[in-house]
Amino acid sequence: MDTEAQSTERDRSPHPAGPENTSGGPGREGRSRSALAARLVGRIPGGRATAALLLVLLLLTVLVTLVARPFQIPSGSMEPALRTGDRVLVLKLAYRFGAGPQRGDVVVFDGSGYFGDADYIKRVVGVGGDRVVCCDKDGRIRVNGRTVDESGFLFPGESASTVPFDVVVPGQRLFVLGDHRGSSSDSRDRLGSPGGGMIPASRVIGRADWIVSPFGRATRLHRPDAYARVPAPVPSARADAAHQGEGTRG
Repeated sequence: MDTEAQSTERDRSPHPAGPENTSGGPGREGRSRSALAARLVGRIPGGRATAALLLVLLLLTVLVTLVARPFQIPSGSMEPALRTGDRVLVLKLAYRFGAGPQRGDVVVFDGSGYFGDADYIKRVVGVGGDRVVCCDKDGRIRVNGRTVDESGFLFPGESASTVPFDVVVPGQRLFVLGDHRGSSSDSRDRLGSPGGGMIPASRVIGRADWIVSPFGRATRLHRPDAYARVPAPVPSARADAAHQGEGTRG
């Protein structure tokens, strides 16, 4: 028998026009892979639980990277609201889709080149265009001509500041102070340095929204009402701030 001829004859037979499996299923190879994956997961102790844990860890990583991050309070500069060792949750998206930091917000920022090579946490007292003065006849801060009652968050027994100042905040910058003024290194200490103690708003990492530990101190951090009645800066102050902002860039 001519086996070569037989082979040639078989080659003339029509081949399937499409895939072998037309039922919509995974086919033999797909079923084999699925079975192999199932066996591998099954061999891992608590395979499904491990997969779920890995998914949770992945989601937490994304959360910390893009949405929020924990920050441990390093000193008593923000007492009484925040104590040394407290952990706060910093919302990184707080200012990404709208207005920037507002007066009264507690923010974490990168102080490199302005405060020091570290992250800091302070309260925003003035934003771009604001005129911030201390102190009035009652020993309180005035912002755009309005006295700010800081008694709700200022460290008990302390004055608004022992250092007098009268500044106009440049555009896109922030004037920040600690609530425990006697233990805080903040914008007041750098009034004569480059930038005048005001940090760029772009350096803000996020807004501190929650105390998350210790568990007994867990609470939401609210913006105080003390700044609610502060008026917008007058046009001349805004112009001065824009000019100062241009002079400090680069």
